[in-house]
Amino acid sequence: MSNTRVSRTAAGLVGSEILKIASDVRVMVAQGTTVCNLTVGDFSSVEFPIPEFLEQQIVAALAAGETNYPPSDGVLRLRNAVIEFYERTVGLRYPLESVLVTGGSRPGIYSTYRALVDPGDAVVYPVPSWNNNHYTYLVGARGVPVLCEAKDAFLPTRRLLEPAVRGARLLALNSPLNPCGTAFSEESLAEICDLVLEENDRRGEGERPLFVLYDQVYWTLTFGATRHVHPEMLRPEMARYTVTIDGISKAFAATGVRVGWTTGPADVTARMAAIVGHVGAWAPRAEQVATAALLESPATIDAYHLAMKAGVQRRLDALYAGVTSLSERGYPIEAIPPMGAIYLSVRFGLHGRRTSDGATLASDEDIRRYLLETAGVAIVPFSAFGMEGDMGWFRLSVGAVSVEEIESAFGRLEAAIGALVEEGALEG
Repeated sequence: MSNTRVSRTAAGLVGSEILKIASDVRVMVAQGTTVCNLTVGDFSSVEFPIPEFLEQQIVAALAAGETNYPPSDGVLRLRNAVIEFYERTVGLRYPLESVLVTGGSRPGIYSTYRALVDPGDAVVYPVPSWNNNHYTYLVGARGVPVLCEAKDAFLPTRRLLEPAVRGARLLALNSPLNPCGTAFSEESLAEICDLVLEENDRRGEGERPLFVLYDQVYWTLTFGATRHVHPEMLRPEMARYTVTIDGISKAFAATGVRVGWTTGPADVTARMAAIVGHVGAWAPRAEQVATAALLESPATIDAYHLAMKAGVQRRLDALYAGVTSLSERGYPIEAIPPMGAIYLSVRFGLHGRRTSDGATLASDEDIRRYLLETAGVAIVPFSAFGMEGDMGWFRLSVGAVSVEEIESAFGRLEAAIGALVEEGALEG
């Protein structure tokens, strides 16, 4: 029976798979079960508190009466602070008209889709990736998912994108990548930028251009030899076609403070500001003032990141070392070395194996549930990020767990995998 009480868009909207998994975890924790929760793309405030300076500045701004509506495009001081922050850190200079402040990064993504994409337009996005399928659906666009491969660290390449971008309106990119914890190299991103520029040069005078949505909300969290790159750093002419998504949610473990921003062409930014203003998706005024003070303080940022990044890397290294140890001892598990963000991509090759009660692990969902219920390890399959099929790849997130929790989980994980019977094995 069709639901006639809501719109077709609302009726067809698919809920978050991650939230469903989180519900399973909450039930087990409430029952007293020990769970290493590697599902949430968030930070525990116990493991990763926000900068003390930011907290103090929020309190001071509230005390100073910064409690009324902010401008729909953002507090002027913060917009200027964003400009100075990028010029100081990555050498990019934006005009004031190109900066829009939003209530976290999600309204920036949504308003980009709304400002650029009409119903029926083609939106190209890699899979796995976070929520592009849902944003595409919300604006009535035609999704063109591009399946990425483990050998490319699940990042799109020019070779993969070339047949997809012809005639498309938007190309959604993310680096460091959620869910994979991998990041573009300079060479790979430069090739994609060249593809976008060539496609736009090919289009006739009356054709609308191909834009790039570049989500770099994790860009300050890169590890080892990985260095963050941006389209405009590699090809300055990409400034005409690039909308960048950023904010303090991941860089400063401040997901609940809700301050994000975008940079992009001034004409597009003006339309995005109108959308954000109409839906009231601006960041709270006091938090905007406090964020401006934080971005104006390079020494504070450097000191915070010195400790915070080290904490994230310790957890990712512990996770990767545990997976590598199991792999070296013959267990069917592998991982891609961490490059950035708070995620590790891990493949559990357990399909077809049988549990002690005779059940066969036939799907990624079977594997996820088995590892949660048997080992107390909570993970998210790549199917939650648009990838179809059961390939055994999962996102493991370290933002809400300690190193000790990670290390203790591997004993339970080894026992759970070791208890499985391989397909076709003889039973005594």
